[in-house]
Amino acid sequence: MSTAQESATQLYSATLVRSQRITPPDSSEEVRHLVFQRGDLSIQCQAGQCIRVMAPGQHGNKHHPRLYLVADPDSDSAGGAEFALCVRRHDYIDDFNGERYPGVASNYLCDLKVGDRIEFAGPVGYPFAVPASRQAGILMIGMGTGIAPFRALIRHIYEKLGSWEGKVRLYYGARTGLDMLYMNDENKDLAQYVYQPTFKAFQAISPRPVFDAPVELDKALERNAAEVWEMMRAPDTHVYLAGVGALQPRIEQAMIGIAGSLDAWRQARETLRQDGRWHEVVY
Repeated sequence: MSTAQESATQLYSATLVRSQRITPPDSSEEVRHLVFQRGDLSIQCQAGQCIRVMAPGQHGNKHHPRLYLVADPDSDSAGGAEFALCVRRHDYIDDFNGERYPGVASNYLCDLKVGDRIEFAGPVGYPFAVPASRQAGILMIGMGTGIAPFRALIRHIYEKLGSWEGKVRLYYGARTGLDMLYMNDENKDLAQYVYQPTFKAFQAISPRPVFDAPVELDKALERNAAEVWEMMRAPDTHVYLAGVGALQPRIEQAMIGIAGSLDAWRQARETLRQDGRWHEVVY
């Protein structure tokens, strides 16, 4: 993951207290919501940040480190502080022999049992800032496990703050409808917010998932071009981008079309960045 800030390499430990599969059993993708508890309160994990999980190493290496997005920021519990990760079980193809192998860190995390402990460093990166004004717009764009910080942000403004007056728009893509994290039959965490008058979610899937056709997140944005551009141009809107780096070129092209030109899009994005209203974490 690319992040704006690296933290110290000091290692901490946390204990798994809950592990829930959040994709249905018939989905080819296994994604788990993992809740960890730690007693050390000297650090704080926040939405938009990552932690570096130190999975057991291979080939003589002590650790196999990997970064994972925080799906739930710190919350108090009887035994300390709790935070959550959203982890997809990953396999990869070896470039040399063409064989498929299980991803070391993701399979390690997905196979953990309640009571198991992990070592981690971090957190890494800047947290997703919540706008100071409740009338500010919030525009979130992402796919896959990139939804993790969005879930935390949405829960924060509607549960901890109680309400939000500005527009809250979530554009989220997944390979299939079964893979819509926190928005499927296995886990409906985000469904409770559809009754909020300021919240709307727009979903996008791949038109041909068996052939690895790209998720049409760009088309979802284009179908709502007028509102997206209005929010981008508003002086108080905050834009949040999270997910795999492959989504960026398609989002960029969609935004150029929505803005009317490359120069107009770049100017709008630069204004957001200079004002501290552009937030992204890409992996």
